[in-house]
Amino acid sequence: MPEPHEDKRPLGERIAAEIRKLIMSGDWEPGARVPTNEQLREQFGTSNVTIQRALQILKDEKLLEGKTGVGVFVRGEGAQAISPAHSLRPSEPGQPYRWLLEATKNQQRGKYKMLEVGEVKPPKQVRLALGLDEDGTAMRRSRIGYLDGKPAELVHSYYPIELARGTRLEDRRLIPGGSPLLLEEMGYPTRSQDDVLGARPATTEEYVHLEIPRDVPVIEIFRVVYSDEQRPIEVSLLAKPAHRFKMAYSVDCP
Repeated sequence: MPEPHEDKRPLGERIAAEIRKLIMSGDWEPGARVPTNEQLREQFGTSNVTIQRALQILKDEKLLEGKTGVGVFVRGEGAQAISPAHSLRPSEPGQPYRWLLEATKNQQRGKYKMLEVGEVKPPKQVRLALGLDEDGTAMRRSRIGYLDGKPAELVHSYYPIELARGTRLEDRRLIPGGSPLLLEEMGYPTRSQDDVLGARPATTEEYVHLEIPRDVPVIEIFRVVYSDEQRPIEVSLLAKPAHRFKMAYSVDCP
């Protein structure tokens, strides 16, 4: 019989994980004071040094903050739930990209910063989703989304070359209303969207652009957007910092 799996992480990391869960779930609310070091030492049966190490991990993640002479407090809010369905519908003409509209509804300041735009040979999973051969290329638009000045997502979106050439999809500037609206105006309305989600350690690119603290993982989303007759018109690879976001879905039962 196999041996039971053992958590071999340093105790400070394990304690940080327990506290992180309480913060992200909302059990520890923003502004709440964290139990004293003595209380945490008793709860976890460890030394003051280990408790300090656990708290420092969460301070580095901006989940806790220390106030000299007062104590340690929960900073900000629990993990924000993001609904992929909100990005499915194109914006109304003259309105900003729907992701930015949702930020405004949540009383947040949303902003996108373009990183690069150009024709590339896409990764294998993108190539297969777009139905390209091994030497096929796609137009890639890379950007970072910010919420209240903090990086919220790194996005690499790929478009079929025959759709992108000669359009705003190859423009290095942001697209007014976003790509869904542009594609609809071009005769390719969004009909459906498939998402595959996973979690993994951050790449160096993600670590830098998303300002990932320590070893926090990212939520990875592989998204394929379809138009009429199940034609793929956009494939996106998104990464979000997992200590700040979680995904929300609503499913209608037949």
